[in-house]
Amino acid sequence: MVISGAKMVIEALLKEGVEVVFGYPGGAIMQVYDELYKYKGKIKHILTKHEQGAIHAADGYARSSGKVGVAFVTSGPGITNAVTGIATAYTDSVPLVVISGQVPVNAIGTDAFQEIDAVGITRPCTKHNFLVKSVEELPFILKEAFYLARSGRPGPIHIDIPKDVTIKEGKFTYPEKIELKTYRPTLKGNKRAIKRAVEAIASAKRPLFYIGGGAVASGSYKLVRELVKITQIPAVETLMGRGVLRHDCPYLLGMVGMHGSYAANMGMAEADLIISLGARFDDRVTGKLDEFAKNAEIVHIDIDPSQIGKVVETKYPIVGDLKLVLEDMLPLIVEKVTPERYQEWRELVFRYNELHPLTYQDSDEVIKPQWVIERTGELAPDDALITTDVGQHQMWTAQFYPFNFPRQLITSGGLGTMGFGFPASLGVKEAFPDRVVINFTGDGSIMMNIQEILTGTRYKLPVINIILNNNYLGMVRQWQTMFYQDRLSETDLSGEHQPDFVKLAESMGGIGFNVETKEEFDRAFKEALESGKVAFLNVKVDRREDVLPMVPPNSPLKNILVFKEGQE
Repeated sequence: MVISGAKMVIEALLKEGVEVVFGYPGGAIMQVYDELYKYKGKIKHILTKHEQGAIHAADGYARSSGKVGVAFVTSGPGITNAVTGIATAYTDSVPLVVISGQVPVNAIGTDAFQEIDAVGITRPCTKHNFLVKSVEELPFILKEAFYLARSGRPGPIHIDIPKDVTIKEGKFTYPEKIELKTYRPTLKGNKRAIKRAVEAIASAKRPLFYIGGGAVASGSYKLVRELVKITQIPAVETLMGRGVLRHDCPYLLGMVGMHGSYAANMGMAEADLIISLGARFDDRVTGKLDEFAKNAEIVHIDIDPSQIGKVVETKYPIVGDLKLVLEDMLPLIVEKVTPERYQEWRELVFRYNELHPLTYQDSDEVIKPQWVIERTGELAPDDALITTDVGQHQMWTAQFYPFNFPRQLITSGGLGTMGFGFPASLGVKEAFPDRVVINFTGDGSIMMNIQEILTGTRYKLPVINIILNNNYLGMVRQWQTMFYQDRLSETDLSGEHQPDFVKLAESMGGIGFNVETKEEFDRAFKEALESGKVAFLNVKVDRREDVLPMVPPNSPLKNILVFKEGQE
C-alpha cells in the first residue's frame, strides 16, 4: 500500500506489537502525532511533562517487561532533552526505539529553527542510529531498529526522521524478518570453550559465581538458580543482577562492589576462579584494578564479545547468549562437578557473613533509612516492583530490600542518573497496572523530574514514592565527609532548598505524608497503598547516616570499610 511516512511509523509499531508510546510532540514530529491521533484505541500514548521523563518512562517499561520501549520526541531541544535518558538506557543495555522529528531534508545544515545534529549527538550513546533521507528506506529502517534494539546485547536505537519524509508517500512493504551482513550476534557458545570452563570449575577449590545484568536480559535466571543449586558454589550479584537469585538463597553472599557486603567482596578477593554470568567487571565492582582477584582465573560468558577481556584478563572466554550457554553447560556440570569439593570454601566465605553481616544500628530516636527499606519489604506484596533514583537510597535499597525475582529492581546502574526513578516507575506501572510499584528516592533526586506527578495523575499510574529525606545530597555529602575533611560544599538541602512535598504532591493531584516516626510510616504506607493516587512519603531520616560497607575509591576490595570510625 502507498501511505505517508508518518503512517508507516504507526503501522510499523503495530506490526512490532507496540502497545504504548511515551513522548512529547513538537513541530518536526507533528505529522507522526497526527497519524497517531487517527489510530486512537490501537496504540496508547502517554504524554509526559518533559522529554527526559518520556525516555525514562519508556526505559522503566522496557526493563520491567522485557519488551522494547518506544518514545517520540521532536527536533532540537526535544532530542537534546532526551539524550540523558537514551544514555541511561545505553549504559544498562535497555532495548528502546526513540523516534525524533527533524527539519526537512533540504534544510539540514542551514541552522534552521530547532535544527540540531541529532544523529551526531546520539551516536556515542546508542547501539545504532539512523537519519532517514527518503520515505522509500523508512520501512526497512523501522524493522532494523526493532531488530537491533532487542537482539544480541540489547540497547537503544534512535531514528531521526525529517518532517518532509513523514509527509511524503511511498510504498509500505514491511519486512517479515531481517538479516544484516555486518551484524550477526553469536548466540550459541563454542562447545569446546564450554567444556574447558566446566573442567576449570570442577578442578577449582574456591570458585565464585559473579552474576550481572546479562542474567536478567537473557531471561536465564531459572538456569542460573539451578546452576547454583547443583554446584552449591557461592555467588555474588551486581547491582544490575539483584533478584536473579532470591534474597534468601543459601549460597548468595549478597551484592558485590563498592557498597557490597563484606562476604561478597572478600569472596571476590579470595576466589581462585570467578565465573562471570553476564557481568562486565565495571570499576564499581573491581575496585583497584591491579589488585582485583589476583589469585583468580576468569570464566567470562557474555553475548557481547567486546566486553570479554576488556577490563580483566580472561582465561576462559565464552561468547554467546547466557541462556543458551547454560543450557549446554548444565549437563556437563551435573556430570563433572561435585559440590562436596567446595565445602571448606563455603564455610570460609559464610564465616565472613557471620563476622561482618550486612546490618546497621537501629534507633528509637530517629528513623534509620535502612529500616525504611526493610520495613517496606515487610509491608509490600512479594511481587512489588521497585525503582530507585541514584544516591545513598539506591545503595540501601540494593542492600536491604528482599528481592525475589529478576526485573524486580529497576535502577540506573551504569550512568547513575538522578531523576530516573520516578518517571521510570510510571513506565513500570503502565507495564504492570495490577502490581504495586514503589520508588525509593532522595530529596535531591526527586526534584529532577518531579513534574511527572501530573503524568501519573492524568494516566492513573499510582506509584508510591518514598523520599528518604536527610536534607542533603547524601552520597556526595558522605564522600565530602570521608575524603574532603567534611567540607560540605553545596550539599546541604535544608531550609529554603526544600519544598513542602505534601503540598507539592497535592497541588498536582497526588497525596502526600510527612513521616517522622515508625508508627507514622506504617500508617502512611498503608494509606498510600489504598489511595489509588501518586503518593509521596516524605520520611525524615538520620541526616548523617552513611552507606556501609564501602570500598574507598581506587582501593582493593579487601580494604572494605565496615564500620564508621569509633563504631565497634
